[in-house]
Amino acid sequence: MKNTSETNEFPKGKLALSRHEAAATLGISAVSIDRLVKRGLLRPSMAFRRPLFPIWEIERFPRDTSQPIKL
Repeated sequence: MKNTSETNEFPKGKLALSRHEAAATLGISAVSIDRLVKRGLLRPSMAFRRPLFPIWEIERFPRDTSQPIKL
């Protein structure tokens, strides 16, 4: 299996990512994931014992938090 951070693709057949997988996919640290969750910018599913990040949430986050560059 290829590393998701190298291919920019989500793992095949997965509907949600672990904290570490979400961090690797976004190119940030797991600690940064925790900070984003605490600020309410990233919303994990808490249906299980550990947080899982749905693929659609990982796709939504950069789109909804983007701002135009001020020149």
